[in-house]
Amino acid sequence: MMKKRVMVRFFTIPEYEREGLFLQEQHRQGWKLVSVYLPGIYLFEACEPEEVVYQLDFNEEGRKGLHSYVQIFRDCGWEYLFSYMGYSYFRKPMKAMQQQESIFCDDASRLDMMRRVFKSRMIPLVVLFALVILPQTFLQASQRDGSLHSFFFYTYVVLFVFYLYIFVRFFLHYRKLSRS
Repeated sequence: MMKKRVMVRFFTIPEYEREGLFLQEQHRQGWKLVSVYLPGIYLFEACEPEEVVYQLDFNEEGRKGLHSYVQIFRDCGWEYLFSYMGYSYFRKPMKAMQQQESIFCDDASRLDMMRRVFKSRMIPLVVLFALVILPQTFLQASQRDGSLHSFFFYTYVVLFVFYLYIFVRFFLHYRKLSRS
């Protein structure tokens, strides 16, 4: 019987590279990625410890054209694992690589992926922030006369800070890629 392990780790939208490094470290310790359930919940299966590179790509087309999309990566030796919330997960043993490889051939392709992520993920977050989080934070701040209003106020303050953190991280990552 295969041993399985569930781990909880959260990565923001622009932290796809950190997520890949986390998955690489787990494989090095003998746990290969099987699937992702809900944001941040990873299922691993016991395996022989091995140096394996994990990479993520954002495929906004989803199932449409998936076969040809995956075939491009297979032709380069990457194993397609699955897609989750628009991100496609790939892995490749380091011993099969000629040198340090990436599914992105250059910074321009990374920047292109960030643009796709921005259109698909960040614009809805900005709209939600501007139309719900921001107004509710100010509304709850003006009505803090009871414990329920205080609870909602602090909840919206936490959401406000969390959204700002995501926006700043995304912007800094995007700017770094666009400059290089």
